[in-house]
Amino acid sequence: MLKIRSNRFRTGETSPLFTTQVAEKTREFHSQIRGYEPTPLTSLPALAKELGVKAIFVKDESHRFGLNAFKVLGGSYALGRLLAKKLDLDISEIDLQTVSQKFERPMVFTTATAGNHGTGVAWAARAMGQKAVVYMPKGSPQSAVKRIRGLGADCIVTDVNYDDTVRLANKTAEENGWELVQDTAWDGYEEIPTWISQGYMTMAGEAADQLAKLDDAHPTHVMLQAGVGAMAGGVLGYLADAYGPENFTSVISEPRAADCLYQSVSSENGEMTAVEGDLTSIMAGLACGEPNPITWPILRDCGDHFISAEDNIAATGMRILGNPLKGDPAITGGESGALNIGLLYAMKSKAEYAELAQKAGLNEESVVLIFNTEGDTNPERYRKIVWEGALPL
Repeated sequence: MLKIRSNRFRTGETSPLFTTQVAEKTREFHSQIRGYEPTPLTSLPALAKELGVKAIFVKDESHRFGLNAFKVLGGSYALGRLLAKKLDLDISEIDLQTVSQKFERPMVFTTATAGNHGTGVAWAARAMGQKAVVYMPKGSPQSAVKRIRGLGADCIVTDVNYDDTVRLANKTAEENGWELVQDTAWDGYEEIPTWISQGYMTMAGEAADQLAKLDDAHPTHVMLQAGVGAMAGGVLGYLADAYGPENFTSVISEPRAADCLYQSVSSENGEMTAVEGDLTSIMAGLACGEPNPITWPILRDCGDHFISAEDNIAATGMRILGNPLKGDPAITGGESGALNIGLLYAMKSKAEYAELAQKAGLNEESVVLIFNTEGDTNPERYRKIVWEGALPL
């Protein structure tokens, strides 16, 4: 159910794209959005004691802007940068309350999404008086389609997988003169994915500030889930710059069906390696087969351990968060958001994974930082897993 690969390509070199200084700029932008406030950093002391670690902190993005997920941070920052570029302004000069008045007609932003990223782009486009067209891969839940359309965007479900849906969105944008806002990159398409990953640093900066206010809460371990690696790379880049990459251990986790980063770090030369096929996983937000070339360098250079996990690990994490030990608060964690709680539980409570926990250096002195990147964005499946016990460990 779990495979771990320690990173032999790690150099500890940080990235100028993902620094505390850049993060200050993204956070200043987000702070002017109506309804902005830092999401909670929740301590789980009872679970920490049960698992034999010093502390567990969960950054709970299910509270972000009322959208139940973190993705709006990247999409909104990218849209802000695009509007600023169109108007020949610095991002700091954009007034979100009046920017739409500077255009004769709305800009059209399009994207491919497994759900949360498209929701964020649709919400941000509406907030800035613009238009969004969102493409989703086959098998996407109707709840996500309905949510995106409810934000005023067009939403089209394709008959192909996520990576092919990205290609379709790009082709359509080129044909119609729209702006593609995608959180992965390729040759010739790098600027916008960089902005998106930089937008995700806001939650890392918030977490660092929240931890700094607590006694003896410097993280020894940071666990980050990854699809293409846009969020994991942005957050890891920030934390490596803020703390120094030698001062904590990072664990990057992925679904077994789409473990492109695990496969990349397992390759002979540490080269990006794609995973093909349907990429079927309950972790829809992580079911991506091609690494993001913008963030792969920081993941390769600063990531310590890469883990490939089956879906039941994430399902277990959902149940743990939603049904906590006495004294710990309940957290609503969706399939992608709960992966690392399930992973931590498996590594520290199951004899067959004790060696993996030891390899990752998880012990009684460990302070573990985890990001719950989404809530119950698929309510029907959430109930099947948490209420009915689907996908047991």
